[in-house]
Amino acid sequence: MLAAADFFSLEKNVFKDLFEDTEYVWEALIKLKTFISEHLQPNVSAVRCGSASIRDTRVIYQGSVLTSGFDIDMTGKKPVVRKNGIVLAGASIIFCGSYLLDDHIYIGNNVIIEPTALVKGPAIIGDNTEIRHGAYIRGDVLIGNDCVVGHTTEIKSSVMLGGSKAGHFAYIGDSILGKVNLGAGTKLANLKMVDSPVVININRQIYETGLRKFGAVLADGVETGCNSVTTPGTIMAKNVLLYPNGTARGYYPPNSIVKVKQNQDLLEDVQRSE
Repeated sequence: MLAAADFFSLEKNVFKDLFEDTEYVWEALIKLKTFISEHLQPNVSAVRCGSASIRDTRVIYQGSVLTSGFDIDMTGKKPVVRKNGIVLAGASIIFCGSYLLDDHIYIGNNVIIEPTALVKGPAIIGDNTEIRHGAYIRGDVLIGNDCVVGHTTEIKSSVMLGGSKAGHFAYIGDSILGKVNLGAGTKLANLKMVDSPVVININRQIYETGLRKFGAVLADGVETGCNSVTTPGTIMAKNVLLYPNGTARGYYPPNSIVKVKQNQDLLEDVQRSE
């Protein structure tokens, strides 16, 4: 019930080895720094040229960094890079005005890093991923393929396994996300107000995580509504829905719906008055 395979489809996932020798899914967070150090193959040194600020738009294509001689077509849903009229399939774009704070960063194919986004290593960013305007990647981060780290979204010490979307105003701290969608303003709180490790209580069985900082585990198919919050140590199994403005805590089994109590009470009051 609490193993990684219960939450995520890992067979073809690029980060599946992170969960080897783990009994409980959250144990991957303990291994995260070591995993990144063993798998990180930085490729941004020539992009940065010793400067955190990217002053001219640059392209990574087939292992080389292009600083000129290319055009970027912005008319479609996603920018397309061309050189001499030929599409450079798989080219990644690091736009002028973005920031790469250090060299301990890997950027995959067909990645977009928009102006004002800031990436701090160590970080691995997978293929077909968008790092949008104002995003803040704060280090010790794995971002898989086909992900979105959106406008004014901060992520640190976390894993986005692939197809993970956090499009607007989110906070993702010390968390593991499968193929999920976070509504605008979703916050995955990672630090208890009381100075003690996060403990998980499921059906009166206590699990000592040993983690002082632990946000949430969101399984494949989870959806959170706008302005929702999860408290430290929240675990959502597959296809859980968290309604807008809701606060979730504890464990939610597959296909649960987490509603805002005050909204439900209001609905009942309206029904009684009719």
